[in-house]
Amino acid sequence: MIAIVAAIVALLVLGAVAAGLLCFCSRRRRRRRRRQPTSPGDFLGPLPVTSRHHQQSQFIKPTVTYPPQLNAHSPLQSSSNSDPPSPLLQPSPPPPAASGGTVSYGDLVAATNGFSEGNLLGEGGFGHVYRGELLLHDGRRQPVAIKKLRPGSRQGEREFRAEVDIISRVHHRNLVSLVGYCIHADHRLLVYEFVPNKTLDFHLHGSSRPTLDWPQRWMIAVGSAKGLAYLHEDCRPKIIHRDIKAANILLDYKFEPKVADFGLAKIQPGDDTHVSTRVMGTFGYLAPEYATTGKVNDRSDVFSFGVVLLELITGKRPVISTEPFNDETLVSWARPLLTKALEQHVYDDLIDPKLDALYDAHDMHRLISCAAAAVRHTARSRPRMTQIVRYLEGELSIDDLNAGVAPGQSSLRSQEHSGDTTELVRRRLRRVAFPPGSGVTVTGTGAVTDSGYLSEATSEYGVNPSISSSSGGDDDDTAGEVVGGVTATSRPHAAAAASSPDTSEVASPHAGELAADAAKPMSRRTRLGRFP
Repeated sequence: MIAIVAAIVALLVLGAVAAGLLCFCSRRRRRRRRRQPTSPGDFLGPLPVTSRHHQQSQFIKPTVTYPPQLNAHSPLQSSSNSDPPSPLLQPSPPPPAASGGTVSYGDLVAATNGFSEGNLLGEGGFGHVYRGELLLHDGRRQPVAIKKLRPGSRQGEREFRAEVDIISRVHHRNLVSLVGYCIHADHRLLVYEFVPNKTLDFHLHGSSRPTLDWPQRWMIAVGSAKGLAYLHEDCRPKIIHRDIKAANILLDYKFEPKVADFGLAKIQPGDDTHVSTRVMGTFGYLAPEYATTGKVNDRSDVFSFGVVLLELITGKRPVISTEPFNDETLVSWARPLLTKALEQHVYDDLIDPKLDALYDAHDMHRLISCAAAAVRHTARSRPRMTQIVRYLEGELSIDDLNAGVAPGQSSLRSQEHSGDTTELVRRRLRRVAFPPGSGVTVTGTGAVTDSGYLSEATSEYGVNPSISSSSGGDDDDTAGEVVGGVTATSRPHAAAAASSPDTSEVASPHAGELAADAAKPMSRRTRLGRFP
């Protein structure tokens, strides 16, 4: 009898212990579930500081590689040089808690005087940009630009993630560096190196500005081309910027350019010919095939860069007409003049009269050749950015740049004589640019405004980047409509000088390849011309 009672007691004790263990495990599982993010992109892994003293990213996805750093002043080299293989980047650690980053919120408050009005550089639809000075460990102060995104903006959240994920991978003297970032409650802040001399758009199109002379324009063209070539050819996988424009090219006091604003950038996996995405960008820079299909690759950036070259050559804005129903763009206006300049060496009608013939004719011909090749109708007929860089530096022949396409020719020329085809493309571009009921107004600058935004021609650090109509949707949707292109309202007081850290240029492993693929930025309602 005693044995039976003891057995029952033992069973009860074991049952109680088992029940306690089950309860403990269940509560622990529920606690873990609450800690986990609702989606893979809810929280970002730690971003390494990318200042002059700490340039190498440590916590990036393991499938991405980038080339070894070379001397900051070494030129872009051809693939004939035997470069060591690109190192594999280290894997990301587990996601952190909902607040964190590489710079504390308190440090950013102190750096900007409490985000004071006196430190405000610009403001726009997605936030504000402030100038600040971060106190370093050695007691020095580093000038920075701090973008503070508006809380609750889904578009701003996507662009925050894109910039942290992409700009932390790239290190080049012609690309703006990300110093750090901060997540504090519902605040999202990005900290960039400070580039003191405003944007190319400001210097080209701002009122009462001194004229950019020819050496400055040439330096800006070559430097911007090198930065883009690095993104396309030297990053693994390649990075497509998707919003190349004069307002996203920052200048230091020596007029050395730095490409900025990676909020719309996309990564193109090595085996893919393009990335399908919602159409986003700025009118006057969008390639026709990107606007109509939503498929984007490196040739899309090439088209946008061609428009920037035309701005440097002509001094005109990407959208020429100031009348609301006129579809004249810089590309459509320039095409016949580009043909004339290349065939007859007659430049007067094309070149910015402010230059007053004070330019190098040989280099001007090179720049015009690159612009003409970059804004061709078909993506496959456009050169790669490495080809443009090598041609500008005298390392590539004009025949290799053009790949057999002569001035005045185009693979679409036969179709351009078909009124039905041309009108179909133009109608499609109009629908993409102006969806019914959008309430959008297009200005003569190519920017788009609605009742919620104030638009000007500058966009420092992408404070108010180009957006799409369905900003609440997923950026990977294929079907989308452009209603964006709003740029930031820039403050007149632009900030003291700061030495921008020079990072390395790298040898391009594909610099000698000749090819072409797909396309990008053209304009809102574009008149299709007859130049390649």
